[in-house]
Amino acid sequence: MKVAIIGGGSTYTPELIDGLIKRYEELGLTQVTLMDIDPERLKVVGGFAQRMVSHAKVPLDVTLTEDRRKAIAGADFVLTQIRVGQMPARHKDIQLGLRHDLIGQETTGVGGFAKALRTIPEVVKLADDMKELAPDAWMINFTNPSGLVTEALHRHGLKRLIGLCNIPIGMVMDVAEYLKVEPKRIALDYVGLNHLSWVRKVYLDGVDILPQAIDQILHSGPANIEDIDYEPEFLKALGFFPGPYLRYFYKTQEMLDKLKKKEKSRAEEVMDVEKTLLAQYADPAVTEKPPELSKRGGAFYSHIAINLMDSIWNDKGETHIVNIPNQGAVDGIGEDQTVEIPAVIRKSGAIPLRIGKVEPHILGLMQQVKAYETLAAEAGLEGSRRKAILALVANPLCPAQKAITVLDDIVQTHGIALT
Repeated sequence: MKVAIIGGGSTYTPELIDGLIKRYEELGLTQVTLMDIDPERLKVVGGFAQRMVSHAKVPLDVTLTEDRRKAIAGADFVLTQIRVGQMPARHKDIQLGLRHDLIGQETTGVGGFAKALRTIPEVVKLADDMKELAPDAWMINFTNPSGLVTEALHRHGLKRLIGLCNIPIGMVMDVAEYLKVEPKRIALDYVGLNHLSWVRKVYLDGVDILPQAIDQILHSGPANIEDIDYEPEFLKALGFFPGPYLRYFYKTQEMLDKLKKKEKSRAEEVMDVEKTLLAQYADPAVTEKPPELSKRGGAFYSHIAINLMDSIWNDKGETHIVNIPNQGAVDGIGEDQTVEIPAVIRKSGAIPLRIGKVEPHILGLMQQVKAYETLAAEAGLEGSRRKAILALVANPLCPAQKAITVLDDIVQTHGIALT
């Protein structure tokens, strides 16, 4: 098996390499190609990846390249983790949102939209290269906003594609740790979109334990989400556990106030963490992933990616929570619209598990955000200013009267061409 990692200069990459080292034999893995357009980061991160493999004494060939087509040619899996504009662009997105008194988070609100407009044209190039140079390869997309980018790629015609996020597996792992049980004993009744999800039940050996587990998973979100409490009456009325990113929708003003008060944006915090990580990666004496990597975020990143590849490659039929076209799984969402739900993973791809009817207080927000994502995907694919305006109008975190002003700011800030 050959795996190509696009965005191989990411500080996340050693997490993936660590997982691939541990699982190379069952995957039949022989080659890993790291591709990045930043030669300095590729040299530092790639060199560290090579030392990790050498130190582990496993027969893996780790190659480095700035040539995307060379990396993709002949690959069996292409993992995408690109960030167009790197962390400075993320910081600009956050500040852009705050200029308009809006949420500018990297996947949610106007920040996520700005990132999508920058990113979709670049991932389309990846998809076109895969169709030509690795037509049987699977793309595993981590590039944020993951669900929206995955939908754009599906609409562009890339079929061997699954989007991933670490939030669902993080919930499973946190509950398992809290209960002191093996994660395989935990299952989630999980429904929604990427970064817009609800857990309706938490099963331990088939028995619903959501009331017992809810306090633990409420306060176990990712490092980039401010921990704001919900009112007990609200949670009781909701009846489900809201995914961590729903705080941006259910507690919008409180989240905005916290963002305004932060001395550093999350992008600036990550840049500080990355300086430390890159210095360690560059040290010839360092041969194993450093503990500081946990501060970068992306917990269980390699775990979910490698489990998914294993399930496809070895036709295991395991159930994973993934981003895929709905295909009739969730009533009220279009067949070709991407959702984040459990699916059985086989060599032929992901088979969504039937969800059926979804409660109105969930479905309403899902449909509105899905309308935004669909329009945003089309705007990114077509370079359409009209659809970009309509996407912002549909986004519940952007008042319609601000849509044109915000879009003009995005275009000016990032130099995006729309017609």
